[in-house]
Amino acid sequence: MMNVFVVRFNFYFKRLVASLCWGGIALSIMAIPSFAAESEESQETFLPLEQMVYIYLDTGTVVVQLAPFIAPKHVEQFKALVKEGFYDGLDLYRVIDGFVAQGGDVTEKKSSANRINLKAEFTRPLKESSTFHLLQSPAFLAEQTGFINGFAAGRSLEDKQEWLIHCPGALAMARDNGADTGSTDFYIVIGQAPRHLDRNMSVFGQVVSGLQYVQSAQRGDRHANGGVIAEPTMRTKILSAKLAIDVPESKRLRIALQHSDSVDFQKRVASARSLDGPFYHYKGTGNLDVCYYRPSITVR
Repeated sequence: MMNVFVVRFNFYFKRLVASLCWGGIALSIMAIPSFAAESEESQETFLPLEQMVYIYLDTGTVVVQLAPFIAPKHVEQFKALVKEGFYDGLDLYRVIDGFVAQGGDVTEKKSSANRINLKAEFTRPLKESSTFHLLQSPAFLAEQTGFINGFAAGRSLEDKQEWLIHCPGALAMARDNGADTGSTDFYIVIGQAPRHLDRNMSVFGQVVSGLQYVQSAQRGDRHANGGVIAEPTMRTKILSAKLAIDVPESKRLRIALQHSDSVDFQKRVASARSLDGPFYHYKGTGNLDVCYYRPSITVR
């Protein structure tokens, strides 16, 4: 009897894991097989070098994909800062458990030719040419949620605006109270999605590999100095940051992004809406969280 129980448990556990791939990122190897009618090549796209930046922490290597289609000026400045070596030797100096890891120059004394305040890029106007793929309408914190170029996104038909969402791994520019005060320091979401920041901050990228190395950063005390780690030796170090094109070819990762309109992803979405697996006894409402059901990102 024990052997039968173990076999059945393993079977249903694997089915559960396949249906609960967090954002399709951490457990992408469990993705549902593609239909024969659509080839693997047409299901995904390899990220181009110009969209990627490598951030080398003392905990491991993090790769981010940039989003010039939503925040072009932030992407331009971030790439310029990386190119000049601005982030090399700095820290993740404000790390709050379940929230964000913020990095850059806490002293505001490091010189840079690219330290200028940026006009906020919280949203962009709706356009007929938008590649927005709808996931949920109505959604809890937006009129609609879905994906733009593989990024979790929200949109308002009433306001005629769309924006990127603060899902785990989102990369955004830190700022002061003024909307147009973002400059050099960035943050990465490491915990639950802080959706109250949507449309209040300029999201300009997402982590596509190595989020676990940001999540393992030294923590600050959220109740003391806003989570800033006072002792520099206790902070997680940014050893260096490089544009992907400047990384030796032998050390680059080939990262593939699943198309949000692909057969595999749409099959997964349909299954998620119905919770049709034998594990589920409550079948839910059919509504989906855009931060949980995201196109898979895999390193090949």
